[in-house]
Amino acid sequence: MRKPLMAGNWKMNKTVEEAISVVKALKRSISDVTDVDVLICPTFTTLYAVNNELKGSNIDIGAQNLFWETKGAFTGEISPAMVKDAGCSYVLIGHSERRQYFGETDETVNKKTKAALAAGLIPVVCVGETLKEREENVTFKVIEKQLKEGLAGLTAEQAASVVIAYEPVWAIGTGKTASPDQAQEVHAFARKAYGEMYVDASQKVRILYGGSVNPTNVSELMKQPDIDGGLAGGASLQAESFTKLVKYSK
Repeated sequence: MRKPLMAGNWKMNKTVEEAISVVKALKRSISDVTDVDVLICPTFTTLYAVNNELKGSNIDIGAQNLFWETKGAFTGEISPAMVKDAGCSYVLIGHSERRQYFGETDETVNKKTKAALAAGLIPVVCVGETLKEREENVTFKVIEKQLKEGLAGLTAEQAASVVIAYEPVWAIGTGKTASPDQAQEVHAFARKAYGEMYVDASQKVRILYGGSVNPTNVSELMKQPDIDGGLAGGASLQAESFTKLVKYSK
């Protein structure tokens, strides 16, 4: 049985003071949760402070990105060791905004995934199709390519430990959401495609839904057999709304 994971991607939001305020409230509101894993991914500049505030809590911390080299002349980049040193146990890789605005490719996703795993971090690897690709009926082809190239060359143990996040790009930040049936269809396909790569990992890997998940749609999405959690953006920025995701009605 896969334990649900509810993750929040804060993107480029919150100063240290604002971040601390949210996590203090979040600590209080979900301290009793044991049946769902909880993850927040703040900005790099708030990671250290947030980690200090959350020590001993049931909330894990992740970075929003990393670089695949361990050190060197790579101005502006953050290494896996630095991410871990800041208190992270997870890291987002290949988010659609990284692909769209910063040139992330399946090749760089693969390098970052392997670097994260080597450092003892759990990668949350994002895949998803654009509106144009969905309208052209190539969703499955896009997802399969992103999985096969972005997650190639893992050991069986590594393959089972990663988290996959399906984020229909057309639903991110638009208020649009894939219907539970649409989301389940892609999640089931992704699990099957991943199983063709790593047969022992297909039923262990957690696949999150990441397209405008919010308190009003989370329960229906979580009823789907292949949806193992959510990767929320806007709904994770306030303790009240994120708590509703974590404590969704089963």
